[in-house]
Amino acid sequence: MSAPQKVTKSDAQWKAELTPAEYRVLRESGTERAFTGEYTDTTTTGVYSCRACGAELFRSDAKFPSHCGWPSFYAPTDADHVRLVTDRSFGTVRTEARCASCDSHLGHVFTGEGYPTPTDERWCINSIALRLEPTGPEPAGR
Repeated sequence: MSAPQKVTKSDAQWKAELTPAEYRVLRESGTERAFTGEYTDTTTTGVYSCRACGAELFRSDAKFPSHCGWPSFYAPTDADHVRLVTDRSFGTVRTEARCASCDSHLGHVFTGEGYPTPTDERWCINSIALRLEPTGPEPAGR
């Protein structure tokens, strides 16, 4: 996969297209409250795309139950679809994940936490930054 096409919009355009909650997270680097997002515990098979621009970001086969309060993935679909930025807010240094296409804030990436994943990474992503397109039947027992 190659990098998605760049999306450039004015602040007024983003405000007109996104809900206030979406705008706060995607454009102002906010965070939804833990355990409140629609995809936190979702096990549906599918593709997770950027809610702002539709660029493909993650697949359900890379999602895992980290029990941290937000959807967690161990890797993006393609590294070119996300942009990593050093985040020094709140008196700490973290790695912020942004959509490479529209520069929307997605969440943060953490490493070395001991999760049993192939990458030893936890991409902690806000549900409100994603849109899930199911590609298979709902798992049994849901």
